[in-house]
Amino acid sequence: MAKKPKKKDKKQSSGTITLNKKVRHDYFIENKYEAGIALQGWEVKSLREGRVQIQDSYVILQNGEALLVGTLITPLLSASTHIHPDPTRTRKLLLHRRELDRLVGAVERQGYTLVPLAMYWKGNHVKVEVGLGKGKQQHDKRATLKDRDWKRDKQRILKRG
Repeated sequence: MAKKPKKKDKKQSSGTITLNKKVRHDYFIENKYEAGIALQGWEVKSLREGRVQIQDSYVILQNGEALLVGTLITPLLSASTHIHPDPTRTRKLLLHRRELDRLVGAVERQGYTLVPLAMYWKGNHVKVEVGLGKGKQQHDKRATLKDRDWKRDKQRILKRG
């Protein structure tokens, strides 16, 4: 007899926990990598509630490891009493050795920066999308805003006819 498909939870239907929209304004993103993240139990519970902020976070490479710095995961009020949660602790990212070696070369030699773009569920695991990017100058940011405004105006003109 065939198994019945599992019902999906309404909260997890999209899979996306949080997005970092500010990064696209500040950096030219050239490559994206999917990384796992080492979390504690209370952090997973907070992520299920969507209590995370990655706007001011970045990734550093130390001792052959990728570390996510500056991510704020707010603990739930019902967290256990025998632990003392640290909302901004440094978390380890899980990447393959080849990817880490490639990223070390790009960051140290070519002046790139690693920034988190999104955090999402993939099955029962939390994944972080890490972008390899170069910082934008002020005139690049203005040009990006100008292009975005022009595209919006062009769509309005085409819609009116």
